Amino acid sequence: MEQLITPWDSDEILDDLYVPQYIEEMAQQVINQYDFKVNSMEVITTKADKGGLIWKINTSKGPKSLKILHRRPSRSLFSIGAQEYLVNVKKARVPPIVKTKSGSNIVEMGGKIWFVADWIEPLYQVSADIEGAKLLSNAIGEFHQLSQGYVPPKGAENASRLFRWPNAYKKIVRKMTWFKDVAKLYSEMPASRTILDTVDIFEEQAKKALTMLEQSSYQQMVSKGNKEWGLVHQDYGWSNGQMGPGGMWIIDLDGVAYDIPIRDLRKLITGSMDDLGKWDINWIVGMLEAYNEANPITDDLFEILLIDFSLPNLYYKNVKEMLIEPTIALNSELDSVVQRIVEIDKTKWPIIEQLRKEWRGGNRK
Repeated sequence: MEQLITPWDSDEILDDLYVPQYIEEMAQQVINQYDFKVNSMEVITTKADKGGLIWKINTSKGPKSLKILHRRPSRSLFSIGAQEYLVNVKKARVPPIVKTKSGSNIVEMGGKIWFVADWIEPLYQVSADIEGAKLLSNAIGEFHQLSQGYVPPKGAENASRLFRWPNAYKKIVRKMTWFKDVAKLYSEMPASRTILDTVDIFEEQAKKALTMLEQSSYQQMVSKGNKEWGLVHQDYGWSNGQMGPGGMWIIDLDGVAYDIPIRDLRKLITGSMDDLGKWDINWIVGMLEAYNEANPITDDLFEILLIDFSLPNLYYKNVKEMLIEPTIALNSELDSVVQRIVEIDKTKWPIIEQLRKEWRGGNRK
């Protein structure tokens, strides 16, 4: 019976680049199914807690990446199909997949999907300033535009978040009550008082955002269906959008899913504002205009973006770990983080209002 690949470092005690011997042996079997010779292999990153891995392999046919995708095989087939569609049909700047000797995109072994893609060289991160943010925004807009029309291959899951927004918002509202309950239960922990002092504000924001979503044209928009909207990357940022031959390349497509595309842009903007420590109208307008050049932002789409900005995303993202391990998460570091988020949040609302008044149809009014 075939050995299954399982997570190998749930306690994070091993070296980050450690690979179990049985997986290295599987890698050799996988490589034998390709029409190239491997001169060297370098572990680039591991998802040891989930059973995923990326090697850079130097081969007789140039540098490649060899990946084990940690998700269910049927889910991984969705992203592999998307990568092939973007390269072959849309000529997008994403790494081409290398086929096996038998002409397949993948090898299935150990209960996981493995695949090889070209290693694009040179790639480098753009500058962590407004100009870099514009390049990233334009590139993800182009990606969203090109991904429209994708139909997953036979046997793949239909990975879609398109219809899940109301439930995702409701979950955030619900968990605010849980945050309160846990902070009360562990009242002696350093962050508990700050959580209890702030959670009501963010709960109110989440409820308002949910109401706005329910009153928006969201339902009408999603009725267009998955294929019409195309794909979001879901993990897009400075490391997964890089400058390379011919322009910006988008890499690591393992988590792509159907969704309203503006979600990637919202995450990119809120992440940038977190890094800045405040909301900055010039950055945001620059990013919106750069995105809009590649994938026009309709008024309906812009309204959804403003609603998604209104959700307390930053607070929720940083506080939710307390539900898993409260005695570890509710520390003095979280206390400082939450206080910082409260200050950033104060700068957000005037800018949302300014955007609502000034920015429509791709340009400032």
